[in-house]
Amino acid sequence: FQAEDGIRDQPRSRGLGDVYKRQIMIKPGKTVKDIKISNESTAHDIFNELGQSGGFESRNVADGVEILTDMIQDENCLKFLSFIGAIVSTGFRGIIRDMIKKKWCDVVITTCGALDHDIARHFAEYKEGSFTMDDKELADQNIHRLGNVLVPMENYGPLIEEKVQNILEQAYNAGKKEFSTADINRELGKSMGEDSFLYWAYKNNISVIVPGIMDGAVGSQVWMFAQKHPDFKLDLIEDANFLSGLIFKAEKSGALMLGGGVPKHHTLWWNQYREGLDYAVYVTTAQEFDGSLSGALVREAISWGKVTKHAKETTIHAEITTVFPFMYKALLEKLEK
Repeated sequence: FQAEDGIRDQPRSRGLGDVYKRQIMIKPGKTVKDIKISNESTAHDIFNELGQSGGFESRNVADGVEILTDMIQDENCLKFLSFIGAIVSTGFRGIIRDMIKKKWCDVVITTCGALDHDIARHFAEYKEGSFTMDDKELADQNIHRLGNVLVPMENYGPLIEEKVQNILEQAYNAGKKEFSTADINRELGKSMGEDSFLYWAYKNNISVIVPGIMDGAVGSQVWMFAQKHPDFKLDLIEDANFLSGLIFKAEKSGALMLGGGVPKHHTLWWNQYREGLDYAVYVTTAQEFDGSLSGALVREAISWGKVTKHAKETTIHAEITTVFPFMYKALLEKLEK
């Protein structure tokens, strides 16, 4: 839609002072078209149809594919990928891994939970469950429940403790005494295999920043390691130095933000120092009425200077593991063409 502002001097009520009503003159956009899908339709074709359907959230999804296509192909754009940890406990981990493997981003910002699940699922297994299972029974069987994913206790805490302590010990004995979160994740990636997103980040020299690293199993192991090695230092300032070095040199910047919380905000926060993101796609189930950062639409960040006024941006209200695999398929087809 195109809008033209017009002020009309029409007080709503006498006695309330000069209260004026702003009237917006609306010019309709393109004609709404019926979606046509045949046996021969590709994901690329379907998303093109969605973009012309005028229909609710499908328009945002179609816009997201277009924006991400432009962002990924823009060689002058510094690309961020931020995501919440919970989705790494699911099969969606494979899409995160493959996007990093394909170098669709230059830097990753995530949570400690993402590290926990990547390590645990590389060295062990999670199981399928359901949202309706009896959690008291699960506790008696030493099984954690994450939504409808079951995490056997021995495949999580004890396993992560063993692996992280060994990895940190090796790096420490090699002379490394101070670590940023990017340094820690690089060491973790070295010890993983091709199923791991940390491995491909290490392999492709893509830094993984975790601002809230102490909020999880890996963070607890970093703390425990520091208890035994008083000269060990966790340097969060070095992460900031790294991000500032990227941001202040970036001609353009863009971000795919899967879920909210600290990863989303950290991505937006740093981009305000270059007057905001030029591309921004955000997928969330959070609502904005509570004033939360997770619920805030991308366009709200324009008022903070975290997204530029002329950015290509959209917020997609959907559950990540449901909608993004289809977006990913459409991106693959569009980028191949």
